[in-house]
Amino acid sequence: MFWTRFKSALVFVPLMLAVSYLGGAVYAVLILAALGLGTWEYWRLLKTMGYFVSFPLLLGGVLALMILRLFSGFALMDLALVVILIASAIISLDRFEKQDAQAVLTFALHVSGILYIGWLGGYFFSLRSLPNGAWWTMLSLGLVMLVDLGAYLIGVKYGKHKIFPRLSPRKSWEGYAGGVLFGAGFGALLALILPAVMPELAVWEGALMGLVIGALTPFGDIFVSMLKRIAGVKDSGNLIPGHGGILDRTDTWIWAVMLGYYLAQLFS
Repeated sequence: MFWTRFKSALVFVPLMLAVSYLGGAVYAVLILAALGLGTWEYWRLLKTMGYFVSFPLLLGGVLALMILRLFSGFALMDLALVVILIASAIISLDRFEKQDAQAVLTFALHVSGILYIGWLGGYFFSLRSLPNGAWWTMLSLGLVMLVDLGAYLIGVKYGKHKIFPRLSPRKSWEGYAGGVLFGAGFGALLALILPAVMPELAVWEGALMGLVIGALTPFGDIFVSMLKRIAGVKDSGNLIPGHGGILDRTDTWIWAVMLGYYLAQLFS
């Protein structure tokens, strides 16, 4: 399992970093396609749980939020949210008329899914559009990958005390601490070796960025684990050997780019 994950990472990680550096249409299409597929995986998980969710509305809402963020930043986002809320409410009312006892959940699942994937996913574009955004994006994604690696290595060797035994029995407090330490340490190290391309990032800021990403992004992974546990499946998909689906891979990434955006704003 480890070697399968490792070989996939050797291809997937450099590809993602390279595309983040290039930006432009290639970056936009890759992100939209990946999170569009992630939306389908989310819809399938909810369907497996026995809930009704309209995939066209879910996908349309996610892509609308992300495309608006790509082309206009946070402008018009309030209008998009109004449209999403109204559409979700209408579908929920229709489900009630069809004797669906879970009609109110239909509304909540549409809105929460669109916001979680579309709003957070939009930070891929918000972060990339900042001054020096290519390097901020690569730094955020690189740090979350290193956090994942540190948590895995320390957790496998020393992990004894489980964080959420029911949700994610392999994740331990020891692994969590290892991920935080890896994040802070590599954040400081990268700030030391990247002054030519990121002069605005001090060593302590790099360490703080790694610390924050290491402390918070694991809960994105655990949240998706909760969805999979309820659905009774191991992975959200099987696209990436050793990793599962797109949601399994991006569950921490969407948190990392969101945190990276606000930290970059603070440090700059």
